[in-house]
Amino acid sequence: MIIAGCGPTGAMLAAELRLHDVRVLVLEKETEPTSFVRIVGLHIRSLELMAMRGLLDRILPHGRQRPAGAYFGAIPRPAPKGLDSRYAYLLGIPQPVIERLLEEHAIELGAQVRRGRAVTGLQQDDEGVTVELTDGEQLRSRYLVGCDGARSAVRKLLGVGFPGEPARTETLMGEMEVGVPQEEIAATVTEIRETHQRFWLRPAGVGVYSVLVPAAGVSDRSEPPTIEDFREQLRAIAGTDFGVHSPRWLSRFGDATRLADRYRVGRVLLAGDAAHIHPPIGGQGLNLGIQDAVNLGWKLAAQLRGWAPETLLDTYQAERHPVAAAVLDNIRAQTELLSTEPGPQAVRRLLSELMDFDEVNLHLLKKITAIGIRYDFGAGPDLLGRRLPDIDVKHGNLYGLLHHGRGLLLDRTERLTVGGWSDRVDHLADPTAELDVPAVLLRPDGHVAWVGDDQQDLDEHLSRWFGGPAH
Repeated sequence: MIIAGCGPTGAMLAAELRLHDVRVLVLEKETEPTSFVRIVGLHIRSLELMAMRGLLDRILPHGRQRPAGAYFGAIPRPAPKGLDSRYAYLLGIPQPVIERLLEEHAIELGAQVRRGRAVTGLQQDDEGVTVELTDGEQLRSRYLVGCDGARSAVRKLLGVGFPGEPARTETLMGEMEVGVPQEEIAATVTEIRETHQRFWLRPAGVGVYSVLVPAAGVSDRSEPPTIEDFREQLRAIAGTDFGVHSPRWLSRFGDATRLADRYRVGRVLLAGDAAHIHPPIGGQGLNLGIQDAVNLGWKLAAQLRGWAPETLLDTYQAERHPVAAAVLDNIRAQTELLSTEPGPQAVRRLLSELMDFDEVNLHLLKKITAIGIRYDFGAGPDLLGRRLPDIDVKHGNLYGLLHHGRGLLLDRTERLTVGGWSDRVDHLADPTAELDVPAVLLRPDGHVAWVGDDQQDLDEHLSRWFGGPAH
């Protein structure tokens, strides 16, 4: 099994496959890990997935927790009531750190990572995929997954369309030291952000600030930005450059928004930024990719291990493509709310009023954090297709039972069984579990695949998701 790209999506996917003893080779075109210290945020659902795999305790010491207030359109609101999660916070963590931790996790589980190896060609047939590298070396694999970013070579080689909108605006972002008192910065930024949402200076350490500013008219977009670009734009908007100097890292990003036509072509699949790109509003990109990986990993492993139902791998696109489309839509809406034009500003004021209602605030927060996702598994209770929170169960909590990436029958009736599926599905009989239904069948990604108390119905759903019983 070959994965192109060892960012968070590729590393997480490699680890998920290794939980099922699939041999994994990760090819990363960069010779060294990411060096610039950009802070990224892990939202509630990603934190839950980390807890499911026993990774959260390893990650938490490296990040900073912030309240799970609404982030929609950068409209500040406290966390609404009704967040049913043990992990109702945002974890800010340096991007190189989360990438390193996930790569180390994959390697510890047995994945092989080869750096400085870029995919330049591929051919597939009914048995597998032949991958060609920069130096002409050819590798053979049963499947290939492109996790190789927004400019994905795998996606381009497949000829998969990437429709959407090109960048209309560009933004500068970086971390640097400042030369004026914090009080002066805070007062100026507060005044400017009343009308300019694509502008901030936020503390990012002792004497260091994260700076965001529009890139209008500065330098060549093909060239890396300079500290002088930041100074120029700060002076244009704030009337001062705040004495910025000694940058840690500088970058620019556009607001291009695109979604791949297909996530799968035969034995080649796409995940993460290779499948979808968008502006970083709301900090959803890294989270979306990690969630792609956890959705895909067990399904691809089932295919490789020989027990996957015929249509299981097709559910990856059926489930994740609509999720990405919904994320792109909420980001398009947020982008409009950042405009300084009178119309969008009027909509922003109206939405600010509506977000004072907990129901509206909660609805939007669930969109950003992905805890509101419900996959379409057909008719059934509202719980069907949703993720199950980390509830209390006998001798601990639910997510502690999901570390190995297997399915789980959580059974309050104490009379059900997983029978011939015990090699793929665990069973916990617990009448005390904090559950409002008799029993649930959980997929390895924590989504509810069945609700009920009838053994025959359960067997049918075990076959649907986990193939035929072992004989």
